[in-house]
Amino acid sequence: MSTDLIELHFTLNGERKTIEVKPYHTLAQVLRDQLDLTGTKLCCEEGECGACTVILNEKAVTSCIVLAPEINGCELKTIEGLVQDGELDPVQEAFIEKGAVQCGYCIPGMIMSAKALLQENNDPCEADIREALAGNLCRCAGYYRIMDAVTAAGKQIREANAAKS
Repeated sequence: MSTDLIELHFTLNGERKTIEVKPYHTLAQVLRDQLDLTGTKLCCEEGECGACTVILNEKAVTSCIVLAPEINGCELKTIEGLVQDGELDPVQEAFIEKGAVQCGYCIPGMIMSAKALLQENNDPCEADIREALAGNLCRCAGYYRIMDAVTAAGKQIREANAAKS
């Protein structure tokens, strides 16, 4: 296995980045160990639990199975990038408001999956939400609260968009 470093150029949470990584490191490893972004959780490291979900080029991906070189030239958003000017994202607000946060371990991944869904469709039906969150496991919070939070976030986003019009 080569230990040569490769240079990556990408946008992380709205900021251009250039870093050197080992080509066999995963995106999750780079985020946590090299960039100190620990909101992205590592759990299964097999892409099964969703705790490490981030948004890569507008799509939710499990960062534990994305090799770091795959992000070259891409736009990446992590849970840390959702707060803007000290304000929580509507998805984060809804998770808190609806009591969908328990231990918090899976929540960053859940929020990122929900965010990706709501960027594409801010009025999802129950089936859309279930499909978007199908790759995220939670052992603490009831899934109904999480579903309610995503629905509430969509409503908040729609209302904010209507107010801007």
